[in-house]
Amino acid sequence: MEPMQFIETLAVRTRPRAMHDLSPTVQERLKSLGAGDGLLTAFVRHTSASLTIQENADPDVKADLLDALDRLAPSAPIYRHAVEGPDDMPAHIKTVLTATSLAVPVLRGRLMLGTWQALYLVEHRAQPHAREVVLHYAGTRLPAEGRAAAPRR
Repeated sequence: MEPMQFIETLAVRTRPRAMHDLSPTVQERLKSLGAGDGLLTAFVRHTSASLTIQENADPDVKADLLDALDRLAPSAPIYRHAVEGPDDMPAHIKTVLTATSLAVPVLRGRLMLGTWQALYLVEHRAQPHAREVVLHYAGTRLPAEGRAAAPRR
């Protein structure tokens, strides 16, 4: 397998206070590029949104996680930083508690996420936003004859 790498930016229009599953989009991008074995790094270019890997089976998990983050960093007039609105500083705190960058191994062109895992962009603000997630893959490219036959999990 030949070495390869790519860097690109995903544009994501978010819903307010929501978790957006990026896994299908990222997986399709890996497939279209013929990615083999390597490492995918995802990085969100914002300070009031974050990334996480979490359960994708029960939607109550996402709701409970968002509620828990709201309890840890409530929107309230208790913060000095309020220039961008009462939800901005709590969003910064939630980003500190989660992550702005994640690495996921890739095997034979597939994200090596667990059975019930997904890669999520978490919008912490109370309004929709245009967010950017940078993807960087470094690894190998599948041989042309192996690209169509990449195993599915």
